[in-house]
Amino acid sequence: MKKIFSFPLITLLLLNLQGFIFAQQKPQSHAPTGSAATGKPVNGSLSSNRRNARSSSVAIPVIERDFDEALRMIHENYVDGSKLDYNSVFKSSIIGMLRSLDPHSNYYDRDEYEDLKTDQRSEYFGIGASIQNYVIGPDADTFITATFQNSPAARAGLRFGDRIVAVDGVTMTGRESADVRDRIRGPRGSIVKITVERAAGKRVQTVEITRDVVPQPSVPDAYMVKPGVGYIDMTRGFNYSTSDELEYALETLHSKGANSLVLDLRNNPGGFLDQAIKVAALFLPSGQLILTQKGRNGRDNVHVSKNSSPDPIPLVILINENTASASEIVAGAMQDHDRALIVGQTSFGKGLVQSIIPLDYGAGLTLTSAKYYTPSGRLIQRDYSDSSFYDYYTHGGSKQIDQKQDDTKPAGPEKTTDTGRKVYGGGGIAPDESVSARTITGAQRRLLSPLFAFTRELVNGRVVGLTAYKVPEGIDFEHELQPGDFTITAPVFDAFKEFVARDQTFKSLAPLVDHNHSFIELQLRFNVVTAAYGRVMADRVFIASDDKQVARAVDVLPRARDLAMSASRHPPQP
Repeated sequence: MKKIFSFPLITLLLLNLQGFIFAQQKPQSHAPTGSAATGKPVNGSLSSNRRNARSSSVAIPVIERDFDEALRMIHENYVDGSKLDYNSVFKSSIIGMLRSLDPHSNYYDRDEYEDLKTDQRSEYFGIGASIQNYVIGPDADTFITATFQNSPAARAGLRFGDRIVAVDGVTMTGRESADVRDRIRGPRGSIVKITVERAAGKRVQTVEITRDVVPQPSVPDAYMVKPGVGYIDMTRGFNYSTSDELEYALETLHSKGANSLVLDLRNNPGGFLDQAIKVAALFLPSGQLILTQKGRNGRDNVHVSKNSSPDPIPLVILINENTASASEIVAGAMQDHDRALIVGQTSFGKGLVQSIIPLDYGAGLTLTSAKYYTPSGRLIQRDYSDSSFYDYYTHGGSKQIDQKQDDTKPAGPEKTTDTGRKVYGGGGIAPDESVSARTITGAQRRLLSPLFAFTRELVNGRVVGLTAYKVPEGIDFEHELQPGDFTITAPVFDAFKEFVARDQTFKSLAPLVDHNHSFIELQLRFNVVTAAYGRVMADRVFIASDDKQVARAVDVLPRARDLAMSASRHPPQP
């Protein structure tokens, strides 16, 4: 029986490896020069580190022996031992070992490691369509909600509302959309056969689609939310091209007359460290500290702006409880230097830095190798010592208090910004202006499926008297959303109400309709705009109509301007 915990694998976790940063730095071939990015052991050779680990950890051979013996007992005595998936056993063992260190050290098998690397590129290999589960009948099904511009799915004629019946002959009825997505994705140039029930004519058709590169920009949208005020959606992570995309978005908005900016980092999970540094440097003058990285070797890696002509535009940054890692680096640097006003909810609180270590046969580890500190000296890492892995990632415990009490501050040490404002470490970035997020009630979630089902009828011209809402073939990706596009009138609302009342699947929800009038109008417009102009343009519906955090960000832009001007008169002391 092959041993999974060979001595080299165990000791690998004891080494002081300085790979590329998973908060995150690029693979070695792309990484910045310097000891923090060489991917080589800092304190001597790999073999000498292994010898040191062997001499200082005499218990490892005993643990390795016990593991082998336990595995043998499972193989010989477990009731379903003959059906045991040893890859899963070995994988869970490695993950368990890493989870005992911290919540961010992790193991990725070959497929997961490839997915991780794909997520770090601003692209993936697939067909280029958004899919989602809805219940329209006895089972949950997966439907096409949008296709991407110039994507294989768009060229194949897939449209809003098409139901995915099967993928490569395997039925998809009742499956989670994530499972359907995984089956649709695959190597570039390979063919996938997708059987769909067309929303337009209800006919079942199988289409062959050749998978290709599908761009996933980290700045999907930038536009003027009102005269003089630009808005940049940067919610998708920090990938290889993030700083370039942001710089282009800034230039575009300036050309349209933007003299102040709302930068949206809500739900941004982070990404490459070097991109966070470049993004911060777009707004910070040369010499200003962005972050300090402290590892186990005792040496600090200090990152400063090298921009001699930063963009001076007044800036508000939006954050929430899912703003993490690299996005917190940017928010923390902007707040500490009083360069931006932070609006929203307290961020996730990830101040740990991971090295990515490739393993044999295509697998990989992410191993925490450093902590980072904001310019004021804050460590924003949230405490994980007394919470489960689940609670940590779902904001259990004290994080729930932050969501209920907008004035709650992280519990860490007090620091000061360049102008002397108090800020705190120990639990994310606390906003300067706390604003609760838009929420959806349980009743409203139950209405999502009938709203989608009704929209399928509406955009295909099957609702009597409402043919103006019929969407022509294909998405018009070049259209800029206007206030009068597909507004939801009283006849549309009444038609939806009647649709719910007569449909056997949905009629039990009829009492909810009148009580959720505003939500229904907003969601219907979002759905129709998605069908007509795509998901990126549809997101503007929520931003313009029902986003309290964006509205507050626009309101406080004059304060952000005054704050930045004050900070420029009081530069930080060395």
